[in-house]
Amino acid sequence: MIRTAGILKLVALVTAFFLAVFLTFQLLEINMDFKLGNMMSKSVTGNLVTKPVRHKCGLLKSCPNAHFAFKIVSGAASVVGPRMCLEDKIVMSGVKNNVGRGINIALVDGKTGQTTNTAFFDMWAGDVAPFVKFLKDIKEGTIVMMASFDDAATKLNDEARTLIAELGSSVISSMGFRDNWIFVGGKGIKTKSPFEQYIKNNPDSNKFDGWPEVLEMEGCIPQKYEM
Repeated sequence: MIRTAGILKLVALVTAFFLAVFLTFQLLEINMDFKLGNMMSKSVTGNLVTKPVRHKCGLLKSCPNAHFAFKIVSGAASVVGPRMCLEDKIVMSGVKNNVGRGINIALVDGKTGQTTNTAFFDMWAGDVAPFVKFLKDIKEGTIVMMASFDDAATKLNDEARTLIAELGSSVISSMGFRDNWIFVGGKGIKTKSPFEQYIKNNPDSNKFDGWPEVLEMEGCIPQKYEM
């Protein structure tokens, strides 16, 4: 009887031990799951909170109401064509296969923000006459976006330069061989446009061999562009 009681007692102790071990592992597993889930939850929440906000055309900040977001990048030497973005839509680029050497130009309806026409005119080996006609045919209230690629000035004559100046350009009269230039103006504008960048072709400071560095400009164009 005593021996039997001892065996039963031993069995009870062993059972209790294994039960305690089992419960311990169960609790550890639950705790691990909780911590892992909590960490994942924090990670997801953190990502949602810290995820950077993307603005139209990749601008650093959003445009106010009744404004069109734009970004223009000039051509890089004679290798990479210019790129124009308006309201988060690529208007002209090498990928779209609608850019070329010379002056690249996009016309935008000032009220709707819709692109109405795109073209490029070779100012090195081309004829300036079609470009002059294109400029003369631009309708009142049109936003005009321009970017140079390779050489945009050799064939420019006084008439073309005057027409571009009337769109709001301040530097078109000075633009020379392989200068880099980006510009946003408007047909009927009463003042000089604030959206223009220009860099002179200078062998002593050119970033590329024979060409100045790439220009990039972004901003917000008022809807119904005040002319």
